[in-house]
Amino acid sequence: MSYLMKGLKCHSPVMHKVAGSLFKAHTLKNTLVIHEQQFRISRASSQLSSEKANSYNYVIVGAGSAGCVLANRLTEDPQSSVLLLEAGPRDTLLGSKRLLWKIHMPAALTYNLCDEKYNWYYHTTAQRHMDSRVMYWPRGRVWGGSSSLNAMVYIRGHAEDYNRWGRLGALGWDYERCLPYFKKAQTHELGPDQYRGGNGPLHVSRGKTNHPLHRAFLEAAQQAGYPFTDDMNGYQQEGFGWMDMTIHRGQRWSTASAYLRPAISRPNLSVAEKTLVTKILFQGTKCIGVEYVKNGQRKKVFANKEVILSGGAINSPQLLMLSGIGNADDLKKLGIPVVCHLPGVGQNLQDHLEVYVQQKCTKPITLYSAQKPLNMVRIGLEWLWKFTGEGATAHLETGGFIRSEPGVPYPDIQFHFLPSQVIDHGRAASTMEAYQVHVGPMRSTSVGWLKLKSSDPNDHPIIEPNYLSTERDIWEFRQCVKLTREIFAQKAFEKFRGPEIQPGNHVQSDKEIDAFIRQKADSAYHPSCTCKMGQPSDSTAVVDPQTKVIGVENLRVVDASIMPSIITGNLNAPTIMIAEKAADIIKGLPSLEEENVPVYKPKTLETQR
Repeated sequence: MSYLMKGLKCHSPVMHKVAGSLFKAHTLKNTLVIHEQQFRISRASSQLSSEKANSYNYVIVGAGSAGCVLANRLTEDPQSSVLLLEAGPRDTLLGSKRLLWKIHMPAALTYNLCDEKYNWYYHTTAQRHMDSRVMYWPRGRVWGGSSSLNAMVYIRGHAEDYNRWGRLGALGWDYERCLPYFKKAQTHELGPDQYRGGNGPLHVSRGKTNHPLHRAFLEAAQQAGYPFTDDMNGYQQEGFGWMDMTIHRGQRWSTASAYLRPAISRPNLSVAEKTLVTKILFQGTKCIGVEYVKNGQRKKVFANKEVILSGGAINSPQLLMLSGIGNADDLKKLGIPVVCHLPGVGQNLQDHLEVYVQQKCTKPITLYSAQKPLNMVRIGLEWLWKFTGEGATAHLETGGFIRSEPGVPYPDIQFHFLPSQVIDHGRAASTMEAYQVHVGPMRSTSVGWLKLKSSDPNDHPIIEPNYLSTERDIWEFRQCVKLTREIFAQKAFEKFRGPEIQPGNHVQSDKEIDAFIRQKADSAYHPSCTCKMGQPSDSTAVVDPQTKVIGVENLRVVDASIMPSIITGNLNAPTIMIAEKAADIIKGLPSLEEENVPVYKPKTLETQR
């Protein structure tokens, strides 16, 4: 080697040129490599800086019954930044509730059940046990979600519903650990007690009309042998009484009014409406943010703590599946890369089905005349001026819960009474003076599912509730009709009772009643349980009792989809409770608890009433 070097040295002029050129080329190459590395670092730094600017501690998907609660509670800590994303618009126009009276006037509730502007407007598959009918499922797509569309009935369910959750694997969600969160949420106009709250954001009131048909309904129920209960959300659910409503000073009191508006001015809360979240973003199995579309532009936002899905029982499982979390075989068929095989996503779908039993009224005291154009104008003007009058209530002011037969430990049938006639979800006008009861089983054994139709986020999922697929459900509905007829036949209704409109006197045999149910029963709008809460060892569970999605990091679901089983009653109050409790879990606070709270039990189960 040394010889060669010596030999090179003897040709110095040529070799100096060659060596110089080689040195320059090497230097240039090193310079280019350095510049490229600096460019990459600069670009990465810029990207990180951009992501940091577009990053929040928590990103909440859905400004509905649960999302508004979480947005409020999580931003109580000024150090926590929250972005709340909602697919629909605001629930006000130019900041005014009056200008969006269709949402805020309680009596106007059916308008939005028919308006796609504030409503996802879902439909089920053709129901093979219901004469192949396609069922209509309205769901809120607006600030407040379905609490801006619903009938404002505030029902918590029965204590045993929550104890059952605990037995199904949702440890820590028994009644003694849920009741305090119902109370935390609530301000009841009758004041606080062992069951009612007195200092929460959610105002709850009783009906003010004192309508003679409501009084007749309660009297008839007692004549039929059922107890009167002064608070079906308190000690005794079983019986009939005056219902609680989320109405405050004559206005719908949605979670947007109760929770979101009071928090909207906080500097650590950002809210975006008309924003469709299309995908959850992951690094491996770690959730880092979401992708969304707004004004036709696709964007990303990042969460440095957690993403929380609060889209409800249809949207939350849909978004999980679109993002690669669900049954791996189903996702692969649609070309969706699998992040986590979680076969329970979209399964366990439960809902309440109900039917209207309608009776003609012999006196002109129903809401029929209120639906005449001139009267509607008068009612509307009074509400716009003072938030009072017939526009200030949803008129579902009385109801009840009973047991379908001896041996049933707690109520499994619910009634809502209305001094009016409803046709096709309110999409058709009432045709006569009439009153009705909405009645249906509370714990149906028919369970359904939902799946993606395609990988397009704009496509509604396939919804299969599988209604009336068991003999038990068919029998319970038969009982619903028979027991309602018995109440309507009592002396209290004598001076009001005309011919039965629906099912009609020609419908008497079990076979005829079953046919009527198949033709006329409809959803009570209570879809739930599609992201079931349970233990990680349960292959059908989607979230654990801490509301964390099993198998991934930094992702939660908090809404009605995480219920392990449907509760005995309407779902809005329990959904708000779920979000209140989840907020404490997310904050790392110990659960509130109230021990040894008394709950009514029938003296005997040997009789039905």
